[in-house]
Amino acid sequence: MSDEPRDRRPLTEDLPPDLREEYRILAAGAAQILPPDGLAERLLAARAEHRPLRVKLGIDPSGTDLTLGHAVVLRKLRQFQDHGHTAVLVVGGFTGQVGDPSGKTATRSAQSAEQVRANAQGYFDQVMRILDPDRTEIVNNADWLGSMDLARLLDYSRQVTVAQLLERDDFAKRFAGNVSITLSEFFYPLLQGIDSVEVRADVELGGTDQTFNNLVGRTLQRAKGEPPQAVLTLPLLVGTDGTEKMGKSLNNYVAISEPPGEQFGKLMSIPDTAVELYATLCTDLHPDDVAALAQDVAAGGKRANEAKRQVARRIVGLYHGDEAARAAEARFNALFRDGQLQADAPEFAADLADTVHLPALLTAAGLADSGSAARRLIDAGAVKLDGVPRPAKTYDVPGSELAGRLLSVGKRKAVRVTAHTS
Repeated sequence: MSDEPRDRRPLTEDLPPDLREEYRILAAGAAQILPPDGLAERLLAARAEHRPLRVKLGIDPSGTDLTLGHAVVLRKLRQFQDHGHTAVLVVGGFTGQVGDPSGKTATRSAQSAEQVRANAQGYFDQVMRILDPDRTEIVNNADWLGSMDLARLLDYSRQVTVAQLLERDDFAKRFAGNVSITLSEFFYPLLQGIDSVEVRADVELGGTDQTFNNLVGRTLQRAKGEPPQAVLTLPLLVGTDGTEKMGKSLNNYVAISEPPGEQFGKLMSIPDTAVELYATLCTDLHPDDVAALAQDVAAGGKRANEAKRQVARRIVGLYHGDEAARAAEARFNALFRDGQLQADAPEFAADLADTVHLPALLTAAGLADSGSAARRLIDAGAVKLDGVPRPAKTYDVPGSELAGRLLSVGKRKAVRVTAHTS
């Protein structure tokens, strides 16, 4: 689905100074811009037509809390809004019933229209903590896909070949492994591309797993005589461990709805190697400020610590306000830099008779999200009794060894275990 390469110098060199600076901010942190001149081309066209860009993002509302990883593409969309452009959120009221196959090794279960609607409210409450409602259009692709006649759909389908679909890495692997691919999954990129035609998108944002789907939109727009959209993809955000993709199953996430103190503490736990990435993808810092932070991190010591604190303050401030961010940092200092974790730990009463299954205790005390997450924390050396890490794979502890002791996870969470009395 790639476009023909341009045999000339980059169009960005021809942008006027103000658009060149805007381009620099909008392109910062992008994994890829396709075609390479696409964004510059659309910026110039919008300027000539005296209108804002229409920047499309397809969303799949769910009832789960959004994390900083989910918010990466939304923060980029907000940058477009801050430069006067319009965000067009396309709710998958129809495509959500098909199920996006991107990155999947098997056919996804489809959602009903009722499930899509039920999930949407909580999702948008969180999304609008990031986006500017006054520059946001929200549309539902069920409005055009649900009533589209078969002849029109078949006309669109002639623009995409089965060979092109099988170029997709996930489809190619499933085909080679003799894993079934349903016809509805083949239709998903086509349906997403039709959305771009319907909303007259100038730019489409997405994760790197959406590149193929987004390029289908260019193909269909061109076939309908519309200017083809530019595609801007964003990289995946690593979790607080600095290695794996941010996700709740790995307990390495920061939710945007978490309390300020919890957010700040988690952000202070990220390794120095991830500070620049978080500054780029999770804050509204200018690229020059991010570059300065990267130099501070490279210098190490106090400069690196202050750089991390600046990123943590900035992120907490985005979701809770600057005053809450300052209070969260003061609390962090009191708990950890000034050594008050032990004094401030709340008591947690538990049945300490005989043997206690530590993962169950950690979950009940709110120190882990689940038993499996607790076991991973123990195996990683993050669980301590009175400051001493528990050995990996040792999940059962005599109750007599827990009474009155400080049970902690990482540097931020702790309880004083007491015996439950009936």
